[in-house]
Amino acid sequence: MAKYAPDMVADKKDQLEQIEGICLPDELIHAVFDLKGQGTGFIGLTNKRIIFYDKEFAKKAKAIVSIPYNRVATVGSEDKGGLIFRKGFMVSDKLYMGVSGQAVKEFEFRGGDKAHQAHDIIMTYVLN
Repeated sequence: MAKYAPDMVADKKDQLEQIEGICLPDELIHAVFDLKGQGTGFIGLTNKRIIFYDKEFAKKAKAIVSIPYNRVATVGSEDKGGLIFRKGFMVSDKLYMGVSGQAVKEFEFRGGDKAHQAHDIIMTYVLN
């Protein structure tokens, strides 16, 4: 059975259920965010990994992809007009993540506040 962080957020129940279905017994779900744009449908953040639905995995298949935090090399936000933060939130709704040995992955959130929350969760585990 899936476990949840006290402040867990999920945009869509069906996406949360997909993340729950692949979580390990000791995994804690922090967030599941619906994403915009082509390629990726949603992203789940647990205490062990980043899980995302990739509609263009290997250019021909749909797949649930997991990235352990220890494989994340960089995390960035799109610069919109030279300001990254405004009133405590990212201006951009896009996060970029560099993974060891792979091309940079782009995630477009439905709002800068969600991108900022995802950034903070990812960095909490990357920096530990």
